[in-house]
Amino acid sequence: MTQVASTTTPVAAWRAMALGWVIGTALQLQQASLSPWTDLALTAACCLAWAVVALWWESRASPSSATSAGPSGRVAGFPRGVWRVWTAWIWRLLLGAALAWCVVGLRASWTLSERLPAALEGQDLDVVGVVAAMPQRSESGLRFRVEVSSATLRGRAVQLPPQIYLAWYGGSASAIDGLNAQQAVPPVQAGERWQWRVRLKAPHGHMNPGGFDYELWLWEQGLQATGYVRTGAHDPAPVRLAQTASHPVEWLRQSVRDAILARFAFDHSAATSPSAVEAIEGPRRAKLAGIVAALVVGDQNAIDRSDWDVFRATGVAHLMSISGLHVTLFAWFASAVLGALWRRTALWGWRWCLLWPAPHVAAVGGLLLAGAYALFSGWGVPAQRTVWMLAALVLLRLSGRTWPWPWIWFGVLAVVVVVDPWALFQAGFWLSFVAVGVLFAAGPAAMAPPALPAQPNDAEHRQVLADAELEKPDRSSLVRFNARFRAQRQTMHQFRGWLGRWNGLRDLVREQWVVTWALTPLSILFFGQISVVGLVANLLAIPWVTLVVTPLAMAGVVWSPLWSMAVWALSPLQWLLGWMAALPWASAHVALPPLELGLLALLGGGLMAMRWPWLVRCLGLALWLPALAWQPPRPAKGHFEILAPDLGQGNAVLVRTAHHSLLYDAGPRYSVESDAGHRVVVPLLRRLDLSLDRLVLSHRDSDHTGGAAAVLALQPGLPLLSSLELEHPLLRARTAANGLAQRCEAGQSWQWDGVRFEVLHPLAQDYLPGARSNSLSCVLRIGNGVQTALLVGDIEATQEAALLARTVAQSGSLRANGLHADLLLVPHHGSKTSSTAAFIDAVSPRWAWVQAGYRNRFGHPAAEVVARYRARGIAVVDSVHCGAMQWHSAQSARTQCERALSRRYWHHDAP
Repeated sequence: MTQVASTTTPVAAWRAMALGWVIGTALQLQQASLSPWTDLALTAACCLAWAVVALWWESRASPSSATSAGPSGRVAGFPRGVWRVWTAWIWRLLLGAALAWCVVGLRASWTLSERLPAALEGQDLDVVGVVAAMPQRSESGLRFRVEVSSATLRGRAVQLPPQIYLAWYGGSASAIDGLNAQQAVPPVQAGERWQWRVRLKAPHGHMNPGGFDYELWLWEQGLQATGYVRTGAHDPAPVRLAQTASHPVEWLRQSVRDAILARFAFDHSAATSPSAVEAIEGPRRAKLAGIVAALVVGDQNAIDRSDWDVFRATGVAHLMSISGLHVTLFAWFASAVLGALWRRTALWGWRWCLLWPAPHVAAVGGLLLAGAYALFSGWGVPAQRTVWMLAALVLLRLSGRTWPWPWIWFGVLAVVVVVDPWALFQAGFWLSFVAVGVLFAAGPAAMAPPALPAQPNDAEHRQVLADAELEKPDRSSLVRFNARFRAQRQTMHQFRGWLGRWNGLRDLVREQWVVTWALTPLSILFFGQISVVGLVANLLAIPWVTLVVTPLAMAGVVWSPLWSMAVWALSPLQWLLGWMAALPWASAHVALPPLELGLLALLGGGLMAMRWPWLVRCLGLALWLPALAWQPPRPAKGHFEILAPDLGQGNAVLVRTAHHSLLYDAGPRYSVESDAGHRVVVPLLRRLDLSLDRLVLSHRDSDHTGGAAAVLALQPGLPLLSSLELEHPLLRARTAANGLAQRCEAGQSWQWDGVRFEVLHPLAQDYLPGARSNSLSCVLRIGNGVQTALLVGDIEATQEAALLARTVAQSGSLRANGLHADLLLVPHHGSKTSSTAAFIDAVSPRWAWVQAGYRNRFGHPAAEVVARYRARGIAVVDSVHCGAMQWHSAQSARTQCERALSRRYWHHDAP
């Protein structure tokens, strides 16, 4: 009888521990708050003690006791040996999960302890620090990471987080805290030590359903405070103190990136020596240079936002930064060069090959250079995954062992999770590992290569010659035979070459087919988008970018003219991708499904990618349908729902009925290149799979209209109701295009699905030359006869009084008026110039919503205004503490806060 080991092997033990570690990490990341660090440390100590006792007990177990085959040799119906193996697996799994829970919790507790003290928020601090990463330049200035050396507040030393994230506004920057930064921002280099006066705040981002978690991103980067450099008339000027030796990799990355961008942004040789690259128009050439910079140093911010839209629509976004494919190609090339050079050392009189075999040198050297390349490119998750996987393969090769691919795949996944636990929340983590895992699982390893026609070899040739000798042919016959033999052999070599090229093309198509089927469910789950042209686009882009553009871009670090060739090579591909993205059916947007439906679709994609019978694959396609067909629940007929997204200092409110949707305002403009439309509103509409029926812009202020252009670009035929002046760009373009723009005036009304919409303000005579924009805010009342919501824009005390006066004139009393509402969007974000006592009493809402930015420069909402509402028993809810706010007319007694629903321990608790 074969003996069964009483314990698992060391490799199996580590597999169980690794699986437990990943599970424990995932569970810890779901916590809304952390346990005290003392409890975590005590639990970790208990786990380690448990492990020691368990290992000691296993070492004392008799191996012979595991081999009993009789009734007495069974435990719970299983052979004793099998039982011991399973119990060893289980306790190691639980140990790994418990240790991960404690270790990740302790790491998080340490990070939380470094957060910016609330007392230092909004204070003018004098900070000395080193620029820790290459700055990101935009039209409004610079953003960069700083390692803090020292900080003082009015001459007194204070403790700041180790790293902070600063913005330095200049040039076209807008006013900040009343101080307009007019001077241009000087060059800032990674590794430089500077002294600034800064104003900081705790990490605080927008919190919307399915939206980007900015606070998680800051947490992963180790940034526990954000702020900006003060450059006002009464602030000391920033001082560059020294160039340090810190962060040499970041310094090198920035130098290369700036060299690429400067070459094409400021190339003055076009007038004297025009070339193919110079023929490309300037703006487009600069955009292509940004793509080249992203391919070389991994700076994704160098790529223009419009280009990212094209890459996402065509499914090639993974190629336009450092991906695992690029790192693998670099490792292969470096390994080949090192191996060739090492083999030739004997020709130079050195016997290095006798000391260390060339294949080992090539493998280790290729791995080290690939790691350096990944580090140079920013050390993203795809690059990490590739480097660790290459390291596992090299170690196995050096040790002469082979592991099944699942061991390698999961081992690398566990290593990445140990190094960066919060990578589990990154879409790139799952896209990268699922793609590689499916390619492994669906690979052709078990399939034998196709048989080739028999080819004459030298033995056959000699036999034929012998037979010919027996037949005693003449010499000319032998010459003709040899010629035919050589021609036949050459034909067979050509056939094998054609077949190899065909097989390579077939494998490329199949691999892209497999990855497309496997990653489409993840694309739905993370982005709510499917690229219909992605398969064709990737078949064209992958070989071109990987084998042509990227090598040229990387070689340009050594010889800069090759960057021009890389830009020239990118130009036709970019044009082709742009044409494909412009097709009406290039991409499809679907509602963001629940997690369980997304996982079901992922299982279906895996089945579709396998080399299994088509009947099984069709089952996988059926598993896709629930995720594709899912739609967010809408209000019943006669009811309505209001969602106010978290977008900072501005207004945008989404109103939904059973079959219609309206957007009241479109949020603020954040900077020259960023607005709430692109960052919040349009992604939200796509996640909900909503098509708007009307856009209402209350007035022209940029904190209400800043995102309107993005919304109108998403739906060109969308009717627009606003108080904008005729010469406003949005209104003029709308009127010229299709005449769908309309001026809002009191008395306008319509009804959708049993819900009535009515405009209460402004009157037609209020549109006077020079009228203030706030006074013309469109006031919209929404009701179903039972519940009512009132959206008032930025009206002030004068307009509130006018509304009350008109109501009294129409109904004879305030009690019978139509101003009462269950939900009120607080006028002017809670400004002191609005929300008079008489207006609040007339509306008498249950809920008062405030959309305002965290620590905004206007001080909204004003404390006395909030107190005025609360003194009347009205619940005041603001986006700073609530995130996105949601209210349903069928459940009018509660407001749903996104911050409460999605609460995690790294999220900021605003005071």
